Amino acid sequence: MSNVGLLYVGAVLFLNGNMLLGKIDGKSAGIFNLFVGTLQVFTPIYLIVTANGDTNTILSASGLFLFGFTYLYVGITNLTNIRNIGIGYYSLWVAILAIGFAGINYFHFHDIPFTIIWLMWSFLWTLFYLNMAKGKDIETYIGWVAIMQSWVTATIPAFLSLTGIWQEINTAVIVIVQIGFFLFFIVLYFILRRKKEQ
Repeated sequence: MSNVGLLYVGAVLFLNGNMLLGKIDGKSAGIFNLFVGTLQVFTPIYLIVTANGDTNTILSASGLFLFGFTYLYVGITNLTNIRNIGIGYYSLWVAILAIGFAGINYFHFHDIPFTIIWLMWSFLWTLFYLNMAKGKDIETYIGWVAIMQSWVTATIPAFLSLTGIWQEINTAVIVIVQIGFFLFFIVLYFILRRKKEQ
């Protein structure tokens, strides 16, 4: 994924997280979802058309569509007030594919940080599936996970990559931070559930 595109994935996750927490209305967030969704659809089309058959470029670009169609779907759903159950089942499909992209990053590109990032995204899409398709009352939890992931999986890696710093950071440090966030997501779930039960 291009670093510019990844930066805006961070922005839309941040807005969507705040929307789930009730701080931003759905229509307002929906407009920005359309902006980023359009970017994440036309960018991979351009990359694939100009790839000259380079399978690695095509493979990398194909992952962008997962984000692009998610954000377009969310944007249109929010602006038209239609039921979001379709997004839920689409999110399940994307969550499964994200595990595949994690495997590709690990075995093919040998990129451990982005292996973990793809697993985090798979986790987030799974939460969307549970909330929208299965009706689980976890919107507050998803909101906080989306906000934290907006920074740790997108905004910070993209910004550091654009400045050239990401490549200089020890991989072990990145992995420890990312695993720490995974563990925090588990703890956060139980904190919020306990708070809800009180």
